[in-house]
Amino acid sequence: MKKILILLTAGVLMTSCVSKKQYAALQEENNKLKKEYAELQNQQHATKVELATSQTNASGLATRLDDAQREKDEWTKRYNELKKTLDNSIAANATGGININKLVDQINESNRFIKHLIEAKDRSDSLNRTLTENLTRSLTREETKEVNVQVLKGVVYVSLADNMLYKSGSYEINERASETLSKIAKIIKDYKDYDVLIEGNTDNVPISKPNIRNNWDLAALRASSVVQELQNKYGVEPKRLTAGSRGEYNPIMTNDTELGRQRNRRTQIIITPKLDEFMELIEQAPADENKDSQ
Repeated sequence: MKKILILLTAGVLMTSCVSKKQYAALQEENNKLKKEYAELQNQQHATKVELATSQTNASGLATRLDDAQREKDEWTKRYNELKKTLDNSIAANATGGININKLVDQINESNRFIKHLIEAKDRSDSLNRTLTENLTRSLTREETKEVNVQVLKGVVYVSLADNMLYKSGSYEINERASETLSKIAKIIKDYKDYDVLIEGNTDNVPISKPNIRNNWDLAALRASSVVQELQNKYGVEPKRLTAGSRGEYNPIMTNDTELGRQRNRRTQIIITPKLDEFMELIEQAPADENKDSQ
């Protein structure tokens, strides 16, 4: 640039003392230099534009690079989280497999025990049905009017009407009851694995007899009379027999009518499987195989 200015200045200074030919040559050189100068300016402008464009592109590339780096960091984070989850799942599955196997063993053990109890209950139900059928078949048509036999929750209930068993207003067994009690005693003796509870029940009418304080006493004395009749007259083992009283507090009908009071005055012979045998059944539960292996 300095060279161009010097030449231009020299040209101006020398126009007055040079020939036309020299002036023309200088003029041509000057024009040439101006052209070169303009070209240089254009090149400089283009360079600036290219530089600005490059800077813009570089800024865009930097932004894209930052975005790519953030995306990479995000995927890395997600990968690490998934890997951790997978590792935990694998570890849990290894432990869970052991727990599941143990749980399956426990379920199988429980199922065996439940099956064991169901089979025992089925046997008991079958015996109860047979006992009930045998007892019912042994009774005459007249006896079935005063004796009710049924099975409730695995227990056989034989309900005897008050007027069939006892003398009026008394706890003494009457002669009419002997034949019926003999049939019941035979069934009881055939089923030796059952305990027998004799339970006395009354209506709510107060009793006024010497040495009988109330309906509790009357029901207990009547139950005791049946127990001793079964033991002494029909040979039922006394250790299988229990006498009990519920007095007037276990009615099956209202005491407001004569029919209701009559139904409530009853003695029940309750025949049940022995409790100790049931406990033995519980103790026969399938052994825990896992305990043996520990």
